[in-house]
Amino acid sequence: MATLPVEKMRELERRFGEIEARMSAGPPADVYVKLASEYSELQPVVAKIRDYEKALAEMADLEAMLADKSVDREMRDLAETELPGVKASIETLETDIQILLLPKDAADEKSAILEIRAGTGGSEAALFAGDLFRMYERFASVNGWKVEILSASDGDAGGYKEVIATITGKGVFSRLKFESGVHRVQRVPDTEASGRIHTSAATVAVLPEAEEIDIEIRQEDIRIDTMRSSGAGGQHVNTTDSAVRITHLPSGIVVTSSEKSQHQNRAKAMQVLRSRLFDMERQRADSERSADRKSQVGSGDRSERIRTYNFPQGRMTDHRINLTLYKLDRMMEGDLDEVVNALLADYQASQLAQLGAQQ
Repeated sequence: MATLPVEKMRELERRFGEIEARMSAGPPADVYVKLASEYSELQPVVAKIRDYEKALAEMADLEAMLADKSVDREMRDLAETELPGVKASIETLETDIQILLLPKDAADEKSAILEIRAGTGGSEAALFAGDLFRMYERFASVNGWKVEILSASDGDAGGYKEVIATITGKGVFSRLKFESGVHRVQRVPDTEASGRIHTSAATVAVLPEAEEIDIEIRQEDIRIDTMRSSGAGGQHVNTTDSAVRITHLPSGIVVTSSEKSQHQNRAKAMQVLRSRLFDMERQRADSERSADRKSQVGSGDRSERIRTYNFPQGRMTDHRINLTLYKLDRMMEGDLDEVVNALLADYQASQLAQLGAQQ
């Protein structure tokens, strides 16, 4: 059986009880909202702790019954039959509690910025980038999240050379953060007369959406340029200089936005810049915290080939966890829960292993 932090568990139960009492007392609305938020965070782990304590008490009762020679044979046989199931339940609850007590990524509850760029493969790569974007759009729709395109550069034959969007909702980043990396596709393009399979790729980056409180950008650290904006294929040219390009001088990061409103473009470009700087800071902090750690799923290496979509075989393979699923058509329609859950489980298992090594 695992060693659980008993003192921490007791403290969480005590705090949960305190919050319940304060909420019942009818505090002011702003205080109630804060208490309710903490209550909802603690409720799952406290429920598991209480189930665990109940199971431990049940195991103790059964063991005492088996040890007591005065208990009749029928009752002892019943206790002997039930004990393995209770022990198995305790082991499951211990793992569940360990996972719930793992250090939380502060960005997990945030919305996300999704960036998809066509890689090698020309027009077919741009079409694939478009397919990936629609896949994430559908996954967002199933989860009740809102998608808004911030900027897009259309491919010559459709799809996107580049598309950047916000996905807004609770816990978006926690569900999408393992999607960053190179996605490879193998399929026969519509333009291929001989039926030959082509391989192309697109790069996905998922960043936690940063708020002003998360990252401060000093005015003297940015240069803002305005340019004439044009629509897809050079059409619908605006007569005003509405497109905005923001350069962050210390990091060299450049962000552009070219919608019709210059004010809107500036706000959108700052939103993306803030998130990229926030992500860069998170990556740096992670590296400093554990320079020798190489958790493959959580490495955030955007140059790593993470997944292959093979259309002729109808399969998707995630190379980080050696998971192959033969339901590519459903995945492209946004059915991503199985692979997302598998990636999360693998990451949690690696965290638990690291925790065990440190104890």
